[in-house]
Amino acid sequence: MIQSARPDPKPLPDAPASDRPSLAAWHAGWAVAAALLALGGRWIGGIDGPLFYGVLAMVVPGLSGLGLLRRDGGHERMTQLGIWSLAALLAAALSGGLTGPLSGFVFLPLAAGIALGGPRPVQVGALAVGVAALAGLLSAWVTPGPHLPGLAAISALLTAAAAALAVRLSWRQREARLTAAEAETARVETLLAAQPGLTLVLEPSGRVLAAYGAPPVSLPVDPLFESGLVAAVHAPDRPRLLDAIERAMKGHDGAALFAPRMALDRRVQLIVRRLDDPSGPRLIAQVFDATAQYARELGLEIARTEAETREAGKTRFLANMSHELRTPLNAVLGFSDIMRQRIFGPLPDRYGEYAENIHQAGGHLLDLINDVLDVTKIEAERYALTLERFDAREVVSAAMALVRVNADDKGVSLSSVLPADPVEVSADKRALKQIALNLLSNAVKFTPHGGAITVTVEAIGPYLEVVVADTGVGIAPEDVRRLGRPFEQAGEMEQRRQGTGLGLSLVRAFAELHGGRMSIDSTLGEGTAVTVRLPVALIARAPAPEGGAEIIQMPMKGGG
Repeated sequence: MIQSARPDPKPLPDAPASDRPSLAAWHAGWAVAAALLALGGRWIGGIDGPLFYGVLAMVVPGLSGLGLLRRDGGHERMTQLGIWSLAALLAAALSGGLTGPLSGFVFLPLAAGIALGGPRPVQVGALAVGVAALAGLLSAWVTPGPHLPGLAAISALLTAAAAALAVRLSWRQREARLTAAEAETARVETLLAAQPGLTLVLEPSGRVLAAYGAPPVSLPVDPLFESGLVAAVHAPDRPRLLDAIERAMKGHDGAALFAPRMALDRRVQLIVRRLDDPSGPRLIAQVFDATAQYARELGLEIARTEAETREAGKTRFLANMSHELRTPLNAVLGFSDIMRQRIFGPLPDRYGEYAENIHQAGGHLLDLINDVLDVTKIEAERYALTLERFDAREVVSAAMALVRVNADDKGVSLSSVLPADPVEVSADKRALKQIALNLLSNAVKFTPHGGAITVTVEAIGPYLEVVVADTGVGIAPEDVRRLGRPFEQAGEMEQRRQGTGLGLSLVRAFAELHGGRMSIDSTLGEGTAVTVRLPVALIARAPAPEGGAEIIQMPMKGGG
């Protein structure tokens, strides 16, 4: 069986544990005095019978009070007060009530309540005195006590002495509590003063009531007490500070970064919370020097702006250079094609071979320039999507026809899995063809002789899914994460020479322009499957509207 540990008993809130020895001594002194009175009176004579037992009953609470040395707490002290009350009640009943010689003992519960400390024991002790007095009146009416003026004087004197000592003990307890409270306050203030930041206690208006800790060098404490926190803040930053104070007053955490009025090149961070105080709402604020953090953030912002500027400049440079290169390149392609076809007459075989190589190299360069233009347009958010309704199977088949010659020359099998019914979509036909062509070209480049490439087209709900899978060299896991960014390539150096790193970047960009995505699943040495999923499939096979294609213009950067 699992038993929960009983918590240690706690003393009354108004009685510190350090008063146990004094309280036990008070009880022991009373027990000795009552015992000497009982035994001495019996020896001298005059105290016997019920009177003797009445005095002896008052010894019991004195002895039981010694138990507070071993176990003390609110429950134990109230039990001890109950023992005092019962003993006073019994002494009054055995001595003839208020007319008897032990009538002074009726007030001992009140003295005990004062000695035990706290308002509650005093109240209970006063109630016990009333009950004992009432019992004394009834006892005196039934059986009047004997006339022993000497014993009455002694009992009254003992009661007065016990009450005086109880008041003195209570006063010492109060002084101990005040000393402990002052020591705790001093300890807390010492801890607050030793902290690295500055802690402020504020009124909702910003007036500073207290300050602890080390203030920032740019925010001295003395002016804060004179003119308040708001006046110490640079004027443009004051609304931010007032908003933080308003949030804190509503029960939320408020924070503000501001420049001190006397040190505009520095920054101060303030965090403020509401502090519920009996005297009214207060605010507690932590203040730190945030100049270094602000400088770092400003440096990062400047670096980000410079990087964006350089990136925009690079994009403009590539776009301009691509346009400038296309004009002479078209001339090279045109003249090399004339020579290749020998339109103006025969050429030696060697020159014909050169013309063929020039035409192939020019075509490759033109494709690269077109890719660069597309990338720059997409990065500048100026690429225009021309949406049309068409059968996706036709576009993918056209892309396969363009790469089939290269695949056959390399000995790579090229096949497709296409639905029997039309796959009607609303998309940019050129972009979709470019997606399929780039994926197929990559697959042919990186698939060795005897390999296979499979193209799958499928409409899944509102999505068009195009998958190009090959049995090529595959991609390492660390390279998969990089692919899809411009000019990023994977594989060995020989494999990287076969491309520019723009193909998959364009595929990803075209897919995202359509609201879709590209994913790559590859195993090194086994093959790669690239999936493009676009939300362009038309579920309702409605006829295409007349009037041509719909143009969607991507917004320019900066809202222009």
